[in-house]
Amino acid sequence: MLHDHILVSIVSLLALLLYFVMGLRVGQARAKYGVAAPATTGNPDFERHFRVQANTLEWLPLFLVPLWLFALSWSDVVAAGIGLVWIVGRALYMTGYAKAAEAREMGFVVQALATGVLLFGALGRLIWVAVAGG
Repeated sequence: MLHDHILVSIVSLLALLLYFVMGLRVGQARAKYGVAAPATTGNPDFERHFRVQANTLEWLPLFLVPLWLFALSWSDVVAAGIGLVWIVGRALYMTGYAKAAEAREMGFVVQALATGVLLFGALGRLIWVAVAGG
């Protein structure tokens, strides 16, 4: 039931809200740097904003699916907490990368570690349940 997973539901929506903000920032960067759609290159400052959004889209399935499987197989509270760490990591990635490509590393590492915990935590639990039979 939904009330059993309200926290992870909120975190999922917060992650998508962050992605929405990234999309808005790409639109603002297009106007600021004169990069008309559908172009995705032309100004390095614009390209960094674009890559933040594109890279986040690439990571969203790797985050959202394990987030929910972790919540279902372990704990909604723990999954939501790790999910918040992922969101903070992506926000750090966004702000760092917008300044300079080299400044994205800390945010990337934070979100990658959170994703790994969710992914391997969910996978390990599911394998355990499958092998143990319940």
